[in-house]
Amino acid sequence: MATTPGPSSSSSNAPILAQGDWTKNLVHLAKTAELKKHALTLQLHTAHILSAHATLEQKNKAVQDLKEQKNRLESERLRLLNCLREVNEDRDKADLLEVTLSKEISDIRTKIQTITDNEYATAKQDVDRLRQELGQPPLPGLQTTLEEKTAEYLKNLRLQAESLNSTTKRSAEESAEGQPLGKRPRGRPKGSKTKHRNVSGKTPSAPGSSNDGAAPTATLS
Repeated sequence: MATTPGPSSSSSNAPILAQGDWTKNLVHLAKTAELKKHALTLQLHTAHILSAHATLEQKNKAVQDLKEQKNRLESERLRLLNCLREVNEDRDKADLLEVTLSKEISDIRTKIQTITDNEYATAKQDVDRLRQELGQPPLPGLQTTLEEKTAEYLKNLRLQAESLNSTTKRSAEESAEGQPLGKRPRGRPKGSKTKHRNVSGKTPSAPGSSNDGAAPTATLS
């Protein structure tokens, strides 16, 4: 009796062949992982730069406020001679603070430029290259991001100014409504007439009449 040969052990241990372009998929996965790594680095540097720029804007605003304060103090020094010593002390403090803030601003600018020219530039180049290889558009540049933040900052300032102007205008209108009405100008009432009266109470005499009432005397020849 013949027996049917069963499956051989060599066929069960045959290697499984990968179907499709597995090499391309493997390269894609590797580049995607590398992209995520560089993207995280880029986000970190971008956050540092944005934070530094926010600090820079605050410092610039502080310096501008200090300059305006110096102008007010200078005018106050000329107007209030009796407070000259106190004003000079405040002015010296403002000068010292301005120097300190100017140095901090210089250090921040140097830090921003260093990060932009080195770490940020390298990370941005790697990310854009990998995104291009993956068919993705490049990320917006740093200047675009800064312009968006600046536009948002200016918009907030404009809204605050409009709100302040509206409040000031409303207060001025309310103050004007509370003012008392002005006095009427002095003068003759409308429709009145001046009556001339004789101080002595006598009726004026007719022309040609005699005031003593005596008749003329005839002369005899």
